[in-house]
Amino acid sequence: MAGWIRSGVRWVALGVLSVLLSLGLHWASIPAALLLGPMLAGVGFALREVPLRLSGWSFSLAQAVIGCMVARALSPSVFETLARHWPAILAAIAVIIASGGIVGLLLMRLRVLPGSTAAWGSTPGGAAAMTALAHAYGADVRMVAFMQYLRLFVVVLSASLISRFLLGHAAELPGRAAWTLGLEAPLIPLSQTLLLILGGMLLARRLPLPAGAMLLPMVVGAVLNSTGIIQITLPFWLVGIAYAALGWYVGLRFTAGLVRYALGAVPQMLLATVLLIVLCCGAAWILVVWLDVDVLSAFLATSPGGLDTVAAIALGSGCDVSFVLTVQTLRLFAVILLGPLVARWICRLSHDDR
Repeated sequence: MAGWIRSGVRWVALGVLSVLLSLGLHWASIPAALLLGPMLAGVGFALREVPLRLSGWSFSLAQAVIGCMVARALSPSVFETLARHWPAILAAIAVIIASGGIVGLLLMRLRVLPGSTAAWGSTPGGAAAMTALAHAYGADVRMVAFMQYLRLFVVVLSASLISRFLLGHAAELPGRAAWTLGLEAPLIPLSQTLLLILGGMLLARRLPLPAGAMLLPMVVGAVLNSTGIIQITLPFWLVGIAYAALGWYVGLRFTAGLVRYALGAVPQMLLATVLLIVLCCGAAWILVVWLDVDVLSAFLATSPGGLDTVAAIALGSGCDVSFVLTVQTLRLFAVILLGPLVARWICRLSHDDR
């Protein structure tokens, strides 16, 4: 009984610290504060060797909610834009995915990271989605998360600098939008979404599909949501639970040695991030030349940052937001589906099976 009480007190303390850190990061307008807060709290507890671990079901819940978030972004307007400009958009996405593969291979060859970890860490997709997928495919989820969120910060700063150069002023960075619990979410769409999440988690347990808890809700949800059969609804409290589960799952696995290694690899990771942004500018050039899109819209559409962060920057810059979201959404969907192939390609070329 005493052990249960001690464990309960530790989880409450972890939860309180996570909320405080998330609020602080949100107040400072740091991207992905809702996930980074729990992750940093988990790292702090891990470094103090507090014995806390999450079950596999918690991680599956995070995967399923992230899958639904991707599915919800795949709206009918995305397909309409793709139907009009599919050759240029698909070419740009191919360049972006290839750029991530090149950077991952360089990280592997320079022995900064092992093969699969380098592949997922350099993959230009949503940071939360890539972190969730990395675990399913055997990569070091801690280093993948570290590199993904380090890149997110660099992308936000580069977007501000590019917009200042092109517009004469910086785009508005993601601000401190009000957080509400989302208790007013409509009951029927919410019930449909919860069934999709639960069904994906249960089915993933029975099918030999890596990251099935994310891929199944993503694919099925994209079809059902885009056709209007269901309306995927993700209230703040549900997203918060999923992000907390993912953040704790990753953060609680850190060790003092890994933190020292990650900090020592920051210069190489920063150079890799800059190289990835430069290579993705090749995809932006395709859109500018082929579709006559303005430079800022093309840059944001191909920027290797998170979908939500890039969307907020696009809204603050006055560019073609619809086009930016279309390319970003399709790229995220493609990266999640093709990421495993890229990771295996990197490991094969580097002769590394780790």
